[in-house]
Amino acid sequence: MITNTTNSSRFSARVGKMATGMFMAAALLFNQALLAQAPLGLNPTQVGMNDTEAHRITDEIYQATGFGNTFMVMTTDGNVIIDTSLPATAARHKRLLQEVSDAPVRYIVLTHAHADHTGGVQLWREEGTEIIAHAEHEEFMHYQRRLAGLFAIRNAAQFPDLPRPPADAQTAQINPGNYEATILPTILFDRQYTFELGGLTFEVIHTPGETYDHLSVWIPELKAVFVGDNFYGSFPNIYTLRGTKPRWALDYVNSLNKVLALQPEILIPSHGDAIYGNAMINQAVSKYRDAILHVHDETVAGMNQGKDVFTLMQEIVLPDDLNIGEEYGAISWTVRGIYEGYMGWFDGNPANMYSTPPAAVYADLVALGGGAAQVAQLARQYLSDGDAVRAMHMADIALSAEPGNLEALQARLAALEKLLTDSANSNEAGWLRFGINETRMRLGQP
Repeated sequence: MITNTTNSSRFSARVGKMATGMFMAAALLFNQALLAQAPLGLNPTQVGMNDTEAHRITDEIYQATGFGNTFMVMTTDGNVIIDTSLPATAARHKRLLQEVSDAPVRYIVLTHAHADHTGGVQLWREEGTEIIAHAEHEEFMHYQRRLAGLFAIRNAAQFPDLPRPPADAQTAQINPGNYEATILPTILFDRQYTFELGGLTFEVIHTPGETYDHLSVWIPELKAVFVGDNFYGSFPNIYTLRGTKPRWALDYVNSLNKVLALQPEILIPSHGDAIYGNAMINQAVSKYRDAILHVHDETVAGMNQGKDVFTLMQEIVLPDDLNIGEEYGAISWTVRGIYEGYMGWFDGNPANMYSTPPAAVYADLVALGGGAAQVAQLARQYLSDGDAVRAMHMADIALSAEPGNLEALQARLAALEKLLTDSANSNEAGWLRFGINETRMRLGQP
């Protein structure tokens, strides 16, 4: 069902406990803020794998850490679970959290429909458990199901350490149907949905960004807000290399403004750790928001000047005071995502109106250049000059003419390995490893 609810009633019984909690939070302010903004690392899928207990955020809120965190909010009338992590980690998260409390699960709230947030719903679901998501959840689940075969391929490249579906399951995903996803939520809402449980108020607010169905959860008695994937320790994945519908930069900006307007004292992302203290939250989230807005506005300005997307990808950078790191998302990918999100695929070059790709003439160019081995030598020269990207392009051109050419394959491998050595971005590193493994297989290497 679709429900729009607002409820102004509030509970005040927790004021004394809140004061104590805020004193403890102040003592942890500096260290916790650093944790929340720490880089995600080159292999974020392994985060929390060695944890032996859940982490306390407040007396009421506990976190099981993973590639996607799972949160438990305890009340006197039962528990609320916010996000449920990946299928591969959900059971461990449930065990760690139930060691803190095994009270009935009254609600499950899904900040959005990605698998690292929905993977454990069935494990946590009990008789009578309500599952809350935004109304856009339904279409987003169908979209993911519709392209399940392609996402299986792309996710295997980008996240090689995650478990792969069995081969027969992948075959079944070739024609999965347009509206065949399983829809688990029992409550779907439009702008806001509010419920009360055990003296706590849960305001579930639509905050699109990472996805169209993205939501945040505000608990006013605790001054705590759960922000899902709209904030984490890197410039966000406004475009993700595995593929996605357009993610609108201004959605992030507007949603982060909604969060700041709540004046939270605890901000809880689904990747990383909580930030304590309103001053620190304002500083971190405002910087994050302003970095996104800067990239958006510079891209739009360049578009209106008639600049092409690759020029803007090279030109646009963050000023030092807005540098939030690129360990997960990247500025250049975001520029292209914004550009093509607004304008689509056609770049204004008449040659690109047709189905014949530029690569169709590569073999002729290789012949003019003296053959694949000669072109591979040029790739090696680019690499020795420190330009691994041009080296990889040149190797690929040589391989379009002679797919098994040893010199071209070796040049491609060397370029990919150099790029991996220099990479500090986990998504980039995943795709580089994929390219390295593919090239090694073509060379007959283990």
